[in-house]
Amino acid sequence: MGVSGSGKSTVGSVLAQRLRVPFMDADNLHPRANIAKMSAGEPLTDDDRRPWLARVGQWLAEHRDGGVMSCSALKRAYRDQLRSRCPTVKFLHLTGSLQEINARLATRSGHFMPAALLQSQFDSLEPLQADEPGVAVDIRDDVDTIVTVVDRYLRG
Repeated sequence: MGVSGSGKSTVGSVLAQRLRVPFMDADNLHPRANIAKMSAGEPLTDDDRRPWLARVGQWLAEHRDGGVMSCSALKRAYRDQLRSRCPTVKFLHLTGSLQEINARLATRSGHFMPAALLQSQFDSLEPLQADEPGVAVDIRDDVDTIVTVVDRYLRG
């Protein structure tokens, strides 16, 4: 989980390879209307996200034996919705400053999410709370370090 540009897809795909489980990028599950809205520079509302989160939750429920999903899951309510479909889900929160992530987005091309919406994601972001299953990792670490930290967390 994390804002756009935090490295969710990169870390998620490497983690899935290490764990030998399927990987899915939640961006691929957005309804066309959501993609059009974000492409036009409009932030999504909770109502926009509800059907998307249902698709994400369905994928997680179908992969209870293991799978990695890159998904923003910015708010506690979104994570609660995902847990309602897959109670065993654990979250990795990729954390970084607005400046660090803005710099990353400046080098990214071909994505429907414009950098102009990054502030709205930071405004919506609710970090993992103590009672939520997961771990937060700083994006300044390299991908292998992040994946190793998460792998250790998952193995308990």
